[in-house]
Amino acid sequence: MRHYTTLSLLIVLVMGLGLGCQAAKKPKAQIDPALVRTSPLAGSSQLVLVVAGNWNTDHARLRRFERSGPKGTWHPVGDEVPVSLGRNGLAWGRGLHGERLSAAPVKAEGDGRAPAGVFSLPRAFIGPSESAGASPRFPVYQVTTQTVCVDTVASKYYNQMFEENTATKDWGSEERMLRPDGLYRFGLFVDHNAPNARPGAGSCIFMHLWRGPGAPTAGCTAMAEPSLRAMLGWLDASKKPVLVQLPREELVRLAPVWGAPELAAN
Repeated sequence: MRHYTTLSLLIVLVMGLGLGCQAAKKPKAQIDPALVRTSPLAGSSQLVLVVAGNWNTDHARLRRFERSGPKGTWHPVGDEVPVSLGRNGLAWGRGLHGERLSAAPVKAEGDGRAPAGVFSLPRAFIGPSESAGASPRFPVYQVTTQTVCVDTVASKYYNQMFEENTATKDWGSEERMLRPDGLYRFGLFVDHNAPNARPGAGSCIFMHLWRGPGAPTAGCTAMAEPSLRAMLGWLDASKKPVLVQLPREELVRLAPVWGAPELAAN
């Protein structure tokens, strides 16, 4: 009886340990099937990846990637560089990814957050006396004293950049692209909330020059002059370049689903 009891106790103990190990296994993160139907990176072979530590940080790291074809492997181009984000961090924008993909904040006009998600990069902009070394393979908008981007929510020109002397003014607030501080001497327009702008969802999002290291923006992504010049000289419209801008937690969740590259943890 003693031997039987001892053996029974051993069996129960081993089974208990086994169940305990199984219970300790972390369940795999569930991905919404809607996210895998079509990758927002489909058709693109140039990618600008911006990764922030969390939703509320005002700084991030940027690196460029390229692949030989729409289904090739992403390879890094150039060095990883620091960038500034909105003063209040990131919020889900409207772009190639759709809209909100988690319970995090949603981008709104004047919220001080840069848009998170995947966005096309349709064109660069350059001031009248500027030579930014932009790629001849990428469209450039020549900025003048009349160039504005409207951020008045009620305007029919909301989130559009154009020459103000070509339109009947129905707005009270705008970004003047030839600004005295030179932050828009050259840069990139980001297709957030475009081309069909939703009123109040955020407007006039650019990648532009920063005031200095660590200085946040009102909602754009800003960087040092050498970093921005390198990007403008590299972009090729035929490769359908996109911006992927996310907190690291979202990149870890979505990169395998979308086929996106990842940055090493800092």
